[in-house]
Amino acid sequence: MSRVLVTGANGQLGSEIREHSADAEGEFFFTDVKSLDITDFSALGDFVKQKKIDTIINCAAYTAVDKAEKEEEKADLINHVGVENLAKIAKEEGIGLIHISTDYVFDGKNYKPYTEEDKPNPTGVYGKTKLAGEEAVLRISPKNSIIIRTSWVYSAYGQNFVKSMLFLGKTKEELGVVYDQIGAPTYAKELALVLLKIYPEIKNETPQIYHYSGEGVLSWFDFATEIMKTAKLECKIRAVESSQYPTAAKRPHFSLLNKKKIKEKFDIEIPYWKDSLKECLKKLGEKR
Repeated sequence: MSRVLVTGANGQLGSEIREHSADAEGEFFFTDVKSLDITDFSALGDFVKQKKIDTIINCAAYTAVDKAEKEEEKADLINHVGVENLAKIAKEEGIGLIHISTDYVFDGKNYKPYTEEDKPNPTGVYGKTKLAGEEAVLRISPKNSIIIRTSWVYSAYGQNFVKSMLFLGKTKEELGVVYDQIGAPTYAKELALVLLKIYPEIKNETPQIYHYSGEGVLSWFDFATEIMKTAKLECKIRAVESSQYPTAAKRPHFSLLNKKKIKEKFDIEIPYWKDSLKECLKKLGEKR
């Protein structure tokens, strides 16, 4: 039986993997920074050896995009050094690694969905540290390992855009949401189910990169509008430009990901984003 370590297990994706792991193949070990710090190479190695881990799914990350601009060292420690440690352990022990990355490795200047072959060009600290983590995995090159880039993650767990919109939609009559940032949301539950399906199937000599997000294309304005509509909230969503809401970190204006490679390789179907949103809102008790 496979023995799988899931790091960052209290985040959105890690929590979804935990919830659905009972129906999956293998024995799972869920850790967070308090129980296993991925930046501590020695502790990480000891854990992997003692528990006889044969696959690592890394959901641990520093994700405070704006805060990262002032905490570059901390972001790099988790998103780069920690990932480098995981890759080294995977290489030394001959075990698989699934590392979760982000659309922020791109600058958002593309005119068509980004493929895995497109050259990354991050514009902020968060994206740069996540790219450094990717590069560490590719350089160290553990067998049976992959990198999955995803975008706009939301879930019934943790803090995210959907939950923020639900809260504000109940307390505000009107909200301004940017319409000039284009991409696709990812329901963490669906990515978790994909990971649980594919991890036993990963067989490669060198790490591969895949893209995953919900099907469709939309702006944050479209997303917010659909949240209000589905949850039957009266809050009006007003379209605004990104320039009206300056942030410490620059957001990519276009970060749609091309999912053809992962769909064909692992024979998976990706749900349409509106269907995924309805399911999440139903779980939250907001779909009436």
